[in-house]
Amino acid sequence: MSSAPNVTRVGSEGVAWLASAGPFPRSTLALWEEHPDALVVLPCGTAFDVVGAPAAFGRRMLERLRAEGPGSGPVAVFRGRTLLFTAPGTAQRLPSLLAWEEWGSRRTRAVPPLLCHGTGDAVTVPAPAGGDAPGACRWLVAPDSRHPWLPGPEIVLWAAVRAARAAVRISIFPPADQGAKV
Repeated sequence: MSSAPNVTRVGSEGVAWLASAGPFPRSTLALWEEHPDALVVLPCGTAFDVVGAPAAFGRRMLERLRAEGPGSGPVAVFRGRTLLFTAPGTAQRLPSLLAWEEWGSRRTRAVPPLLCHGTGDAVTVPAPAGGDAPGACRWLVAPDSRHPWLPGPEIVLWAAVRAARAAVRISIFPPADQGAKV
């Protein structure tokens, strides 16, 4: 598996986009101007939603988006999770799409849960200056414009299904009954 480019610094256009998500964009910009290494908690639902996956699975999703799909929007890592920044509304729609795909059913038990953060939720956003310390909140793919492309729920579902298929052999046959006398 090839690794995604490690863009750790956010440009001024990306900083402006991130700040626009909060209730006080000018205060956020002033904070980052004075402390470019400060983490900030921003609300989801207007500028972006966030889909969180366990780190390794999230990286597989990112790899699928980049290698076989349309690419990704901004992506961060924080506390052992990969955070995919997605189009507003994704957090509301994705759970029903995952249910339709029988995500989390007995036959896909090995597939990790995806946490959807949308309207009413907030996420910790990595500092614009980045951070390379192990376990730090940092950007894998930093936002680079005032209007970054953000995948919607169908694209995130596509990436999750492709990553799951690559990680787990999914059989169309039910598991054998271990107690059967044959």
